[in-house]
Amino acid sequence: MLRTVHIIVTGKVQGVFYRQHTKETAIATGVTGEVKNMPDSSVHIIATGNSVQLQELIEWCKQGPPKAKVTDVMVKEIEFRSFEKFSITR
Repeated sequence: MLRTVHIIVTGKVQGVFYRQHTKETAIATGVTGEVKNMPDSSVHIIATGNSVQLQELIEWCKQGPPKAKVTDVMVKEIEFRSFEKFSITR
């Protein structure tokens, strides 16, 4: 069963290619959705996939790319959203 989650990642997550690496990880795990930088320096991700796929993405988000320093990852299930692919938005 597909679900959609909203993931908020805080810490040093902008300027370290977090969005690009998130997109690559999402595509590799079969997750669709979007990722974007926020004015408060956090990164917001809307992701749709099955429970296993989403858990893989969430676990990756806790580490992020090599130069990131993640301090918190908040996950909230939201109303189902359908996406054709995973994209970086502005």
